[in-house]
Amino acid sequence: MADLGFDNKVAIITGAGGGLGRQHALELARRGARIVVNDLGGSLDGVGHADGPADQVVAEIEALGGEAIANTDSVATPEGGEAIVASAVEAFGTVDIVINNAGILRDKTFHNMTPELIDAVIDVHLRGAFYTTLPAYKIMREKNYGRIVNTTSNSGLLGNFGQSNYGAAKLGLVGFTRVLANEGAKRNIKVNAIAPVAKTRMTEELFGAAGDLMAPEAISPTVAWLAHEDVPVSGEVFSVAGGYVARYFIGLTEGWFSPGHTVEDVRDNFEAIRDDSNYDIFADPSGELMKLMGLLSPSED
Repeated sequence: MADLGFDNKVAIITGAGGGLGRQHALELARRGARIVVNDLGGSLDGVGHADGPADQVVAEIEALGGEAIANTDSVATPEGGEAIVASAVEAFGTVDIVINNAGILRDKTFHNMTPELIDAVIDVHLRGAFYTTLPAYKIMREKNYGRIVNTTSNSGLLGNFGQSNYGAAKLGLVGFTRVLANEGAKRNIKVNAIAPVAKTRMTEELFGAAGDLMAPEAISPTVAWLAHEDVPVSGEVFSVAGGYVARYFIGLTEGWFSPGHTVEDVRDNFEAIRDDSNYDIFADPSGELMKLMGLLSPSED
């Protein structure tokens, strides 16, 4: 089969000054995409500002013969998101792809959590995806084409000690992905997410020596496929790590139905409620509603 190219496609990649974002930018640039390398250039906790990281990645792309511009606006404000998209339009005329990758950490156990720690993480991870995607999405709607890749985490999908702020923001991105996939379907806008496991400055202390098996460049092929015009799916989430790719999904168990049940009935049937040997996967809430209506209003034979 032919190699997958991105000729004439314009991609915005946030948090692209290092780690996963840098690898995504290099991968798409090698395949012909024109890249907006967005990175605030701050510390791991989001403090500070520097042009260097974004400029360095642009230089790497240009050394490969590609086209790229640097952008250092913050994703954490509506004005920053607008400026990121405006820089793409000014330089390249449009936006085809948005990869929401920017992130920070402010880890604390929940009893030590503060409003400042909550806001800082949600502002970058969740609001940042909203603020950058919204102006780009409007362009995509007008041209009936777009690809959006969000970065969630197993910390949100599964839960991770000391990361209630981060986990909440990351699971919020799953809902964001699912809703945008539904809204964008008629306009050929496909929206998916990855839950990556890779050694970056955000995770190197966590993984230790094992991190060498989880290089960030192993994540980018999946991101590139999800950003490609030929990708067949939307609204899905993929676990990606060190050459491994799998699909996360939300399933609803077969459950238990008994009109007028009591608290004791729930207790006595709790194992049946939780039994995951049979389950349904719904594309949107209408699927569950149809199942419920079938139980509540059974047809007469």
